[in-house]
Amino acid sequence: MAYSGCISREWSITKMGKLDGKVAIVTGGGSGIGRATALLFAREGAKVVVADITGKEKETVSEIGAGAIAAHVDVSISADIRAMIEAARGNFGRLDILFNNAGIEGAQAPTADCTEENFDRVIAVNLRGVFLGMKYAIPAMLAGGGGSIINTASIAGLVGFMNIPAYCASKGAVVQLTKTAALEYATQNLRVNAICPGVIWTPMVERFTGGTEEGKAAMAGLEPVGRMGTAEEVASLALYLASDESGFVTGTAIPIDGGFVAR
Repeated sequence: MAYSGCISREWSITKMGKLDGKVAIVTGGGSGIGRATALLFAREGAKVVVADITGKEKETVSEIGAGAIAAHVDVSISADIRAMIEAARGNFGRLDILFNNAGIEGAQAPTADCTEENFDRVIAVNLRGVFLGMKYAIPAMLAGGGGSIINTASIAGLVGFMNIPAYCASKGAVVQLTKTAALEYATQNLRVNAICPGVIWTPMVERFTGGTEEGKAAMAGLEPVGRMGTAEEVASLALYLASDESGFVTGTAIPIDGGFVAR
C-alpha cells in the first residue's frame, strides 16, 4: 500500500516494494540525503529507524507514518550506536540494511590552520561513526542471514579539495574501510558499498554557498552537467545498493557527481 498523505511529494508515486520485508537504519536521517533516503526506503516497503542528533529525525518519521521510529543518536558514541541497532531489532525483529550517512563538514581552513579539535570531531563523526555502525550492525545482520551496508563517502574521498583536510581524510578513509569490510564478509551474504556524492543541494552544501545566489551558481558550475544534484537522486542510488538488484555489487565506491571525477 502507498503511504498516502505521509510521504512528501517527492515520493508520491505508487510504491514498488523493492524493500518489502526489510528493516533499515538511516543515520543522518533528519535532513538532506538521509531524509530523502529514509522516505524512499519506507516507500519501497522497508521498516525504517531514522537516526539523527538534531531532533529532526522525528520530523522525518512523522512524514513516513507507520513503520518508522526515531532514534536520537550521536554516531561517534558506541553506546548510542548499540542502542540504535537494538531499537531496530527490538521494534522490527531484524536488521537488513544500514545506511551510514551521518556526516559533518567541519570548519574550513588550510591544513596548517586546521585545529586539532576540528580534525578530531570530523574524524569522530565521519569515520569513527561509520566504523561503529559497521562494527555493531554486522553481527546483527549476519544473524539474520546477511544484508547491505551503504556508507556515504564523497568525491572528496576520491580527489583532493583545498581547505577541508579533515573532511577529505575522513571520506577517503571511509572508502578504504568499505573495501576492507566488503572483502571480509563477501562469502556471508553481506555486501558493503560506498557512495561518493558530488555537489548535492543539501543543508551542508547550502552552508558552503553562504546562502547567496552567487554561491549557488559557483557550486553548480563545478559540475560538468551544469547543475547540482538532488538528495533524491542520491537516495535512488542508495536504494539500488540496498535492494536485491545489486546482489553482485560489493566493495565499490560509486561516484554520483555529474561527471566531476571524470575530468
